[in-house]
Amino acid sequence: MKLDMAPGCTLVLMLMTVAPSRTGAAPVPSPLGALPGARGCHMAQFKSLSPQELQAFKRAKDAFEESLLQKDWDCSSRLFPRTRDLRQLQVWERPVALEAELALTLNVLEATANSSLEHILDQPLHTLHHIHSKLQACVPAQPTAGPRPRGRLHHWLHRLQEAPKKESRDCLEASVMFNLFRLLTRDLKCVASGDQCV
Repeated sequence: MKLDMAPGCTLVLMLMTVAPSRTGAAPVPSPLGALPGARGCHMAQFKSLSPQELQAFKRAKDAFEESLLQKDWDCSSRLFPRTRDLRQLQVWERPVALEAELALTLNVLEATANSSLEHILDQPLHTLHHIHSKLQACVPAQPTAGPRPRGRLHHWLHRLQEAPKKESRDCLEASVMFNLFRLLTRDLKCVASGDQCV
């Protein structure tokens, strides 16, 4: 008889151990998305854009290149050097760098949208705003909320912040447009891939 009761006693003890965690009396590990630092950062959906979205960006870039033929412009400096690569940054730094790059891109394209390219830039701007809104959840709200930018990241951010003061409007437009596909297919994909981007 005592042997038959042993399994039942064990089951009761197991239920008593599990019950407090169900009622909230014992701490339960939080999922990653619920942690204060994560704040709903979901970028995996942007590992690749749809063919329709990329086609809209291509139309905008082609139209811009045609408009350049009508301008007399000369830009010597490179706002986005070819040697710049987000993989050179730590994983937490990459969304910060991409957010600054995207913010400048939006500012420049929104100013450009007031010109004859307005109808062509509508869809690309809508897509970029959507990406930017999702990306902001991956970046600390204030510089004091996380590690301070240093080294290469600090240099990149400073360069992007100073660009509107140092570059002409035409050169800013050209830099942003020629960097557009790199932003979408390399930088964005790298951030969306997280620590798998190596």
